[in-house]
Amino acid sequence: MRPSARIELACWLARLFTLMVLLVPGATRSVAAQSFPSDDPVIRAIWEEGVERSQVYELGQVMMDSIGPRLTGSPAMAGANDWALAKYAEWGIEAYKEQYGTWRGWERGITHIDLVAPRVRSLEGTAAAWSPATDGPVEADVVILADAGSPEAFEAWLPEVRGKFVLISRPEASCRPRENLEQFSRPETLARMTEERERAAAEWRAREEKTGIEWRALPEALDAAGAAGVIRSQWSEGWGVNKIFGAGNERAPLLDLSCEAYGLVYRLAENGQGPVLRVDAQARFLGEVPVFNALAVIPGSADPEEYVILGGHYDSWDGSDGALDNGTGAVAIMEAMRILKRAVPNPRRTIIGALWNGEEQGLNGSRAFVEDHPEILERTHTVFNIDHGNGPVTFIPMQGFAAAGGRFGDWLAKIPSELADLVTLEIPGMPEAGGTDHASFLCAGVPAFSFHVGAGRSDMSIADNRWDTSTYTWHTNRDSFDKIIFEDLRDDAVMTAMFAYLATEDPDRMPRDQRAMPPGAAWPECRPPARSSGESNR
Repeated sequence: MRPSARIELACWLARLFTLMVLLVPGATRSVAAQSFPSDDPVIRAIWEEGVERSQVYELGQVMMDSIGPRLTGSPAMAGANDWALAKYAEWGIEAYKEQYGTWRGWERGITHIDLVAPRVRSLEGTAAAWSPATDGPVEADVVILADAGSPEAFEAWLPEVRGKFVLISRPEASCRPRENLEQFSRPETLARMTEERERAAAEWRAREEKTGIEWRALPEALDAAGAAGVIRSQWSEGWGVNKIFGAGNERAPLLDLSCEAYGLVYRLAENGQGPVLRVDAQARFLGEVPVFNALAVIPGSADPEEYVILGGHYDSWDGSDGALDNGTGAVAIMEAMRILKRAVPNPRRTIIGALWNGEEQGLNGSRAFVEDHPEILERTHTVFNIDHGNGPVTFIPMQGFAAAGGRFGDWLAKIPSELADLVTLEIPGMPEAGGTDHASFLCAGVPAFSFHVGAGRSDMSIADNRWDTSTYTWHTNRDSFDKIIFEDLRDDAVMTAMFAYLATEDPDRMPRDQRAMPPGAAWPECRPPARSSGESNR
């Protein structure tokens, strides 16, 4: 081989090796590559453990692919708790389940939705969580929610739904996302379609209002009237995505069809072309079942009755796998606890890793913990919450605690700049009344902080700047394992572990001084958890 050919081959192999390394999850950084602002050996040990021996990919694959979605009250949620406790035991970490109440037990089976007339086609769709099953395949005609004109007229129309599938959502004229239309359509086309969509939305809201029934209660009213099933489509305004939530029906299934499939069935019904559906929806109701938070503990050595809490909700909706909401947060908590056990086996304060349940039904698991453990809250240094989907963390509001900005500044000054330099602090911020589990602690005056991604409040809405999370994964049928960015998840776990270590070693607990609230604003008040599905107002 010519010398020049050998050089070319060597360069090609070097590039190939670099590419292969970059494709391996968790293999893009090394300890030597980082900028450590101090010579703290524990910070270096946390980085080495979290980067060189990261387990976020393995944890995420089992959690999202094998266990799958973790609906509150489902056998999958119970199995997820047992798996987490087994992993903690494998790592030598004490862990236990703590019951906070009961919830409506339900197990999803298969859902088949087929158009059988005027032509045959299988449709993309599924049953909503807690939807009743069909008793074998059910075949029936389709009707559209009546534009009845008044509550009395709607009441008179209701008998027409008996034995039929009822469409209760506004159809989309186009299932193209708006940004696609903006990019490719003529200006006059975009203007026409925008005007038509706005008019159709207003007309459909008026149709719903004229029923005299709040729109969330329409499925139950149609169920009571004898409908064979209720069909909706909650398009998330992106390619192929729908929001998938729950059902309150007692007898007839509540089904969600994709934007395209729903539009097809609606147009057939609207034009008198006789659509007939065959639906086979399988599910099991299990009665009220116990529900638990899963808690892991690394005992403190010097101040064991003072606490640093790492939390994220473990439950999810079950339209997909619950990956970014909030499997990633649960993985980050578990991985942070694993790292801490290896790098900080004897922390000054006790560290609690909390996988909350029932967040999607109103922060019930974390609210119950706050209500049940005043002795822990009184001596909690700080709470870190992870519920942001994909990272890296770029924005941390101080939630109205006057001294929190200085403390976070001290911590960030000790964290590798590759992570710390990405973070903007909102000082002093405003306390949040809900949204995710840190709010359960804030209302009780406990310093609790939620990690965010995105540009921050002053620029782009956080909800709109998370890898299009609000459109494509938040509560949708596409929230699956493949959407996780594992380098970011690895770094989130490492940063969480570093914050926990620095917090547990602080000489003093986080001050609880609250900002002066603006005129007309008040610190949030705590709300009690729903301890059973019968207490839920959702």
